[in-house]
Amino acid sequence: MSTVAAPALSVKNLTTEIRSRDQWHQAVRDVSFDIVQRETVALVGESGCGKSLTALSIMALLPPGVGRIVGGRVSADGQLISGIADAEMEKIRGSRIGMVFQEPMTSLNPVLTVGFQIAEPLLYHRDLSRRAALARAVELMDLVRIPSAAQRINDYPHQFSGGMRQRVMIAMALACAPKVLIADEPTTALDVTIQAQVLALLAELQRSAGLAVLLITHNLGVVASVADRVLVMYGGDVVESAAMPDLFQRPTHPYTTALLAAMPRSDRSSETIAPIPGQVPALAEMPVGCRFQSRCPLREVRCVERPPLRPIDAAGTHHVRCWVTGGAP
Repeated sequence: MSTVAAPALSVKNLTTEIRSRDQWHQAVRDVSFDIVQRETVALVGESGCGKSLTALSIMALLPPGVGRIVGGRVSADGQLISGIADAEMEKIRGSRIGMVFQEPMTSLNPVLTVGFQIAEPLLYHRDLSRRAALARAVELMDLVRIPSAAQRINDYPHQFSGGMRQRVMIAMALACAPKVLIADEPTTALDVTIQAQVLALLAELQRSAGLAVLLITHNLGVVASVADRVLVMYGGDVVESAAMPDLFQRPTHPYTTALLAAMPRSDRSSETIAPIPGQVPALAEMPVGCRFQSRCPLREVRCVERPPLRPIDAAGTHHVRCWVTGGAP
């Protein structure tokens, strides 16, 4: 009798609160998804929609007193990792789940060499000697195609370009051969050519190492080139989820449609770009019910109630959270 392998990463009903104005507000609401080996799931949406907060919640990196997880569970390879002791979670971060953080210039320590920063996870998780860890750091720098790795291992972050610093961050995340990689805006602030190089590198590393990748981005062009499935977030809610081709061919939630209409494309005039009016409300000012209602051209009276995330296809792979377009009665 065959058995189905557990997802590399499973998130079920994750709910996170952030403290603002001395009150707690839900910033991530009932988020659920699975990622299997060699799959890339993209989490997309504007800044302030809860994408990075979802990643920090998975990694249990919420600042104490500012953020807290109030519901849901996170599992890696079938093992529950949410709610475990900090000492146990420290063994998982960097070892079983790697993360590429935003802004490599500020995420890297400016007073430590890049070689030591890449080697540090190996010293902690693999108990290697300093010499062995630094030797492996050179191999990792070669793996992510940093030229003259052996000569540059003692350089500092400011001596690297933005694209090379991003490669250093990827090398750090992959040092201990994790099964899951969370990449938070890995191409932000990079020019188009370097973006393509970084994405190609991630795709190659994923194929060779069998990584499950959670890609966090606001760039739908990046999503179209690398993602297998897409989750669209707004105001902490997943408002639409679908396979990548289906989402681009049949966007259904008004927010997804608006995002695609606001995306510059080479096959159409810039005059057709339609910016989304308004902005994501602050947590303390989020509307009750559907959080997109204040910016939605299709809003109705019933939008003051939160719609469920419903399947809209026979296969049950395309889900939408909308009273108007989601097939709700």
